[in-house]
Amino acid sequence: MNTKKLERLDGIGPLAERYQVFLLDQFGVLHDGRVPYPGAVAALSTLKRAGKTVVLISNSGKRARPNEARLLKLGFEAGSWDHFVSSGEVAWRRFHEMAATGALRSGTRCLLISRDGDRSAIEGLPFGLAEAGEDAELVLISASEGDRHDLDHYRRLLAPAAARQVPCFCTNPDKIMLTAVGPRFGAGEIADLYEILGGGVTRIGKPYPAIFEAALALAGEPEHGSVICVGDSVEHDVAGGNGVGIATALVLGGILAGTPDLAAVFDEHKAWPDYTANSFSFR
Repeated sequence: MNTKKLERLDGIGPLAERYQVFLLDQFGVLHDGRVPYPGAVAALSTLKRAGKTVVLISNSGKRARPNEARLLKLGFEAGSWDHFVSSGEVAWRRFHEMAATGALRSGTRCLLISRDGDRSAIEGLPFGLAEAGEDAELVLISASEGDRHDLDHYRRLLAPAAARQVPCFCTNPDKIMLTAVGPRFGAGEIADLYEILGGGVTRIGKPYPAIFEAALALAGEPEHGSVICVGDSVEHDVAGGNGVGIATALVLGGILAGTPDLAAVFDEHKAWPDYTANSFSFR
């Protein structure tokens, strides 16, 4: 039984008085993919002006730079965060190192599962693109188009690769994504499908430690008691923060909006936040 005391907050103002380093999710906390949440732009800038170290930590399969460009386009202030760590960036650097040491053969045919034909996840890497699962030597799931395709589309695409035990990497473990037409299955659900089809998957991103370790390294390896992770996912943000021993705050305006029984969600994932906040605003 969990005995952690949960403190309920309207916004993040009280957290700024207690913590120095903020690891912040973007989707579901800062914005919904189309527009910032009310108060989020000002709250992020206020944190930075208060001298806090702000590291954005995201399960985006894209590298850091395109994620930062999107934030600026959405209206977030340049300089209102110190570092951006995405699972796509962590994966890219891992592949780059593998190529440099000879562990990844130049020309390896990669079946890239992305969004809008985006290839930024593999730019600068020695991959060739595979068009179908039959040709793939490696599968990289960086994003989902669950608002455009059903899972059967991905089943047909991936089944031949899974049957041959082609290695698969998922750089966005989120199982649900927010879209213009509502919540849809995310890249993490496609990775689960790959396993159901008989393949193996290496997941990179929250809640797994590597992305948190990268974020904490960029923050200067702070004392864990001075760090808080703020996100909207129990499975990824809260569980990941619990796993590396830092405080967590769950924002209730993202994928959990309207959830009637949060305690059941905490128990399901065996992850419990220290705080809930109604929004990422400076209240």
